[in-house]
Amino acid sequence: MTITVHDYYQAGWRETLHPCPACEWKGDSRQMEMELHDEQTEYSCPQCEFPLLVVQHPTLDQVKAAADAGNEEAQQQLAILAMAPRG
Repeated sequence: MTITVHDYYQAGWRETLHPCPACEWKGDSRQMEMELHDEQTEYSCPQCEFPLLVVQHPTLDQVKAAADAGNEEAQQQLAILAMAPRG
């Protein structure tokens, strides 16, 4: 079964072990094959390519809310956005 993470800042999604129902491999997101898309990132089993995890990318409002709540990653992302030229 493919798991969807709707809250990018949800604690623990990167470290959670996901068993592959197709080939019985087990690992976390850092061990999976990653495919980046505009609105989400898909993570697949590195052995059989079964899709195990879909992580929705945060909106700017979600980044701001997470940063305001003290999330360090969100704060870093806002700092990067603040350095980008506007025009």
